[in-house]
Amino acid sequence: MAAYCNKNQQQQQMDISKYVRYTPEQVEALERVYNECPKPTSLRRQQLIRECPILSNIEPKQIKVWFQNRRCREKQRKESFRLQTVNRKLTAMNKLLMEENDRLQKQVSHLVYENGYMRHQLHVPSGTTTDNSCESVVMSGQQQQNPTAQQPPKDASSPAGLLAIAEESLAQFLSKATGTAVNWVQMIGMKPGPDSIGIVAVSRNCNGVAARVCSLVSLEPSKVAEILKDRSTWFRDCRCLDILSVIPTGIGGTIELIYMQTYAPTTLAVARDFWTLRYTTSLEDGSIVICERSLTSTTGGPSGPQTSGFVRAEMLPSGYLIRPCEGGGSIIHIVDHADLDAWSVPEVLRPLYDSSKILAQKMTIAALRYIRQIAQESSGEIQYGGGRQPAVLRTFSQRLCRGFNDAVNGFLDDGWSLLDSDGMEDVTVMVNSSPNKYFGSQYGGSAFPSIGRGVLCAKASMLLQNVPPAILIRFLREHRSEWADYGIDAYSVACLKAASPYGVPCPRPGGFPNSHVILPLAHTVEHEEFLEVVRLEGHAFSPEDMALARDMYLLQLANGLDENAVGACAELVFAPIDESFADDAPLLPSGFRVIQLDPKSDGAGATRTLDLASTLEVGSGGGRSSGDANSSYNLRSVLTIAFQFTFENHLRESVAAMARQYVRSVVGSVQRVAMAISPSGLSPRPLGTKSFPVSPEAPTLARWINRSYRVYTGEELLGSDPLSGDAVLKQLWHHSDAVLCCSMKSNASPVLTFANQAGLDMLETTLLALQDITLEKILDENGRKALFSEFPKIMQQGFAYLPAGICISSMGRPSSYEQAAAWKVLDDDDSNQCLSFMFTNWSFV
Repeated sequence: MAAYCNKNQQQQQMDISKYVRYTPEQVEALERVYNECPKPTSLRRQQLIRECPILSNIEPKQIKVWFQNRRCREKQRKESFRLQTVNRKLTAMNKLLMEENDRLQKQVSHLVYENGYMRHQLHVPSGTTTDNSCESVVMSGQQQQNPTAQQPPKDASSPAGLLAIAEESLAQFLSKATGTAVNWVQMIGMKPGPDSIGIVAVSRNCNGVAARVCSLVSLEPSKVAEILKDRSTWFRDCRCLDILSVIPTGIGGTIELIYMQTYAPTTLAVARDFWTLRYTTSLEDGSIVICERSLTSTTGGPSGPQTSGFVRAEMLPSGYLIRPCEGGGSIIHIVDHADLDAWSVPEVLRPLYDSSKILAQKMTIAALRYIRQIAQESSGEIQYGGGRQPAVLRTFSQRLCRGFNDAVNGFLDDGWSLLDSDGMEDVTVMVNSSPNKYFGSQYGGSAFPSIGRGVLCAKASMLLQNVPPAILIRFLREHRSEWADYGIDAYSVACLKAASPYGVPCPRPGGFPNSHVILPLAHTVEHEEFLEVVRLEGHAFSPEDMALARDMYLLQLANGLDENAVGACAELVFAPIDESFADDAPLLPSGFRVIQLDPKSDGAGATRTLDLASTLEVGSGGGRSSGDANSSYNLRSVLTIAFQFTFENHLRESVAAMARQYVRSVVGSVQRVAMAISPSGLSPRPLGTKSFPVSPEAPTLARWINRSYRVYTGEELLGSDPLSGDAVLKQLWHHSDAVLCCSMKSNASPVLTFANQAGLDMLETTLLALQDITLEKILDENGRKALFSEFPKIMQQGFAYLPAGICISSMGRPSSYEQAAAWKVLDDDDSNQCLSFMFTNWSFV
């Protein structure tokens, strides 16, 4: 009995030591520490007991348990919140998909009725009386497809007439957003789902071009409406949007008369402008509707005066339907429908104006992505470096795009004027002699010295054949030394700092700086756009140039870099900045823009890479090589290049000559890159991410690498030899470890000649740029010492293991590896061909 009592007392003591009831003061003290350090060390817990007398009666082990339980509760709370959010998102997405399914069912029913009526008409003899039920359905559908047909013009000179136009526009917009007024087809590659951007569709066989998207966002409807109405903040092609008058309606809505100008995407097209009516109102279910249409004589209103330098375009009933979502957030439907007057541009450029895909990317999807970006910034999900606020970084991106668009277009009312040609029409040079106004209105800077100074822009356009925009822009971003000139970059940076006259730079020996380093600054939600600072590491060319041996900086914006994403445009825009990088620093952007042309408009028209102006003169009948005429792959893109410089008035002609020469050299570099990406007679080979080498030598080299590894180690690198060299190459290409090959020249540093996909990822490069990288550049000092000590063994015995170390990518990022193997690669005659390395279990540090 006594033993039983002792056992109960011991159990009670254990329970007391295990379960502690904390006072509110103790919990408050522990919570303060938890907020500072959720996982304190044992020393920190003991220090906590000493510093807080109220915790003196609690054992350190009990405090450790409290922190464990607190972290567990926090994890459960976050997981519960995440699951609730996912559940609300899935519920709303399910509702959206069911509505889309109902709309598609209506479209199917309409097509079935239309098909039945057509069949009936074909089988009924002429003159026989028929039932017009199907015909009425078809006619009603046709009226729905063209709601403005046979409609008498409405009087827009009075508020009542404007309201009638607005209500009609509202009905037509809603029929497009939720009905079958437009034959929508899902945009290829945009699969709807809970993690997708939304349900994206483009028009087929309708007047003009149209795009539609439905999605969920975590902002309230009023905030979404405010963002969407401020089109100049998210529509990068919007030059200006002026609200000329605002008329309130008796039902709580507003009617706005708007004049909008949009940029031309390339140098050989003309900008567009719109006169529109925008109607904002609310529906009975609490939804907010913003619809817009052009005011013309045919749509019921007066058209504004034609503006010089612009082509009048028509916005057909478009807009936004914003519905509140249960649990917070909004469901939005966006419809953009426009007639951009594609017939007013040369035939080769018409795809830029008659492609619904381009409209969807540059306007419809852009609006949705901007809203999603604001939503994630508001929730604190996105972290930015450099201490910059998200709004400031967005402003930098907008200023870079706007400055580049202004340079491409060169509007007269901004002060631009055309400079006389030097006899060749490939490069256009424009000057702006009022830079203070230019910098002040466009870039937010006012410190730019204006006396005797100006801005000069040299620009050109060319047509590219079989060159994916993402591949080209990514290469230009990662390998600046392939096309840029160090002297020009130094000149551009100096122009921002100089307050006194300066000389015109000339090409210097030595080329580009040792390297350029890309420092990430910000990116959008889906990583389709990157804002970054590029550091150009400088060096002196001679003792007297030591003062110039300093790093230079560029603010750079890159978008459309993923060739597997749905998109038709890729850009690389940059501007020199100084070390201070102030929020209101003046920017003078330059860069590249590549827009894919819709294949449906392609004809036998152009060589692979040539000046676009000459293409327009040649027309569709000449200039095409026989090899390209038979190519099964016919991807065409238009590339626009624009570079801006400042100049002293007395040196204007010298700067213009330098700018022409520089842009021509850049064009030549881009042509070489384009030819390498898309060799004559072959489909383009995407280089780098998700690419695959198809050169005739690659399968043979892969077989030699595999066989040599087996000869020297007695082990299989890829398994037994497959029947074909292509199969060996495929296995090597997808091998999980990084495999590299380099030359074995005794009189020069080994240069890399081949890498599999993992090797390209580790080095952050492409197959084309790989040949500019030496073995010494990718190894750190310890790695070079290890290789040097083992090199005699490799040459004598053919194989050696290297210890764990660090590799440096072409972007300057270090990656660690557990072990490296090196072996000689022998050909079929047992002659040395190259040296191969395999880096095992590598990862970025």
